[in-house]
Amino acid sequence: MKVKQIVPSRADSFERIFHETRLPRALIDLRNPQHSNIREHLTQTRLERAIGVIYRPESEYYSHYFKASLAEQFDAYVWFNETTAVTPLPGARPQGVPDTYPFGV
Repeated sequence: MKVKQIVPSRADSFERIFHETRLPRALIDLRNPQHSNIREHLTQTRLERAIGVIYRPESEYYSHYFKASLAEQFDAYVWFNETTAVTPLPGARPQGVPDTYPFGV
């Protein structure tokens, strides 16, 4: 396991839009009629970044970004400007099994 610093978001991404609001966190119900203006902006296609178990900063654009419309993809959107790495549960991986255990068995 490694804790990594991620590359700043691309200027043409949803992540950058939310980061520039300077809100530390947000929850937007995209079905709520009161949020129709926000929904309109989030319907536009932009880049969305997905970082999971594997993070490859050297090929980030191709490895982690895809085109998306948040308002078409989700009923609600949760934003956290900053997060921290997950602390692993105690215990060792069984000897001789792959890193993806138990899913790579």
